[in-house]
Amino acid sequence: MTTTPNQYEYSYQNSQAGHHHGYLLKPLIEMMSEMLPPPNNNQKPRILDIGCGNGSFSNFLAQQGYEVVGVEESQSGVRLANQNFPNCTFIQGSIYDLPYSQLGDNFDIVIAVEVIEHLFYPKELVRSAKKCLKPNGGLILTTPYHGYLKNLVMAATGKMDNHFTALWDGGHIKFFSVPTMTALLKSENYTNIKFKFAGRFPYLWKTMLCSSTIVQ
Repeated sequence: MTTTPNQYEYSYQNSQAGHHHGYLLKPLIEMMSEMLPPPNNNQKPRILDIGCGNGSFSNFLAQQGYEVVGVEESQSGVRLANQNFPNCTFIQGSIYDLPYSQLGDNFDIVIAVEVIEHLFYPKELVRSAKKCLKPNGGLILTTPYHGYLKNLVMAATGKMDNHFTALWDGGHIKFFSVPTMTALLKSENYTNIKFKFAGRFPYLWKTMLCSSTIVQ
């Protein structure tokens, strides 16, 4: 997971999926199915998973029938991914300097799961995705949801300091709402912007999922 323009090493210990991301799988697959025809043996849509970590989510997508390439800056993450998930391709690289010569520009969808909130320069992620997509390709981003009601409840219950704590190393440094995510994508000419929400209760959602299309 990339957090600065410089090399950042997150130490992955194993190939297990993060339990806290399991609730995203169903809405993510639903969102992908709205953007692409179902994969089959004759046609496997190509997916680029940016910030793929230890490869567990890339592997989940491959099990659904997609052809998946994962990019991760962490050496330990890429090593574990290559060791455990041979049905995917994994490449070490930074979001700020993707290995375009290895990736090419023919992906149907680029996905970044819980990545953009860690970036000093989030616009670089949506710009980088454009270079890897086919014409009319899609981008799916997930990030913690921040809306007025949720933030108000967090403040009223004393949870705000825990959520925004300055005591963690790294952590979340960008906090998106539907309007700010929409503005970011529109600034880079993405269209057909749609949202889904996951976790907790309506309007107190844990995560928002955003799909968009680039016309090239």
